[in-house]
Order: sequence, then structure tokens, then C-alpha cells
Amino acid sequence: MAEVTVRARIEAPAEKVWDRLTDFDSYGQWNATHTDFPKGGPHPLEVGAAYEENMKLMGFPAEVTWTVRELAPGRLLDVKGKGPMGVSLGMRYELTPDGEATAVRIDGTFTGAAVSLMAAKLKDSASAALNESLRKLAGLMA
Repeated sequence: MAEVTVRARIEAPAEKVWDRLTDFDSYGQWNATHTDFPKGGPHPLEVGAAYEENMKLMGFPAEVTWTVRELAPGRLLDVKGKGPMGVSLGMRYELTPDGEATAVRIDGTFTGAAVSLMAAKLKDSASAALNESLRKLAGLMA
């Protein structure tokens, strides 16, 4: 298993960050691993909604089928995914208001036989991608 946690303070209210985080039409503007939603993102965004995403993980293309596990609009989006080679993924986005800014935390988990062979490299790659994603997301708030 590989687990990754990244955090950032974004200078925008939580509602504005949430709106961008869940605007799946513009996901590629900030999400460093995203390449496409072949059938669109989850519409409507609700617990149990499933959607497909084309991504790049460690530089390789990957198709992931996501399902929304938990949702608290404006505060929390938790999704689980099934990827190639039996890899299971989890992404949890938490937003916490911090005055006029927002503390954003992303937790990612990767499990499966293929992950155990490359856990350290996957953790490094995912950390870099998630930090880049937060930097881009913050840049869109200006």
C-alpha cells in the first residue's frame, strides 16, 4: 500500500475552492494527473455516483472507474477507484475554512499487488502530482 497526504492553504473562501474542485468540466486546469473524463464527470455529484477518468500515474496512462463514497458539499469529497492491474485507489479532499482562506487536505491511498512492487516510487510520484495540483488550484483562485 502507498499512502500520500498533502496540504495547502489557499487564499480563497471554502465555497469558491469547492466550486472549482467540483467543476469537472475544468478539472484538467488544476488536476496534474487528469487527462479526460470520457463520459463526463459525476452528474449529479452524489454518494454512489460512478464515473470514469483517464489519468496519468507515474507517467503511464490509466483508466480509473471512481465511485463517490462520501460527500459533504463545500467540505468533503471522498472517492474510491478501480484502476489497471487490480490497483484500488482512494482520494479524499477535505476543505476547512481558515478565515478568508481555506485549508485543503488531500489523502490518497493506493493498494493492490502491483502497488507493493513500486510503493515508494508511486508515493513520490503521487505526492509531487498532488502538490502540483494544489498549487494550480490555488493559482485559479486569484
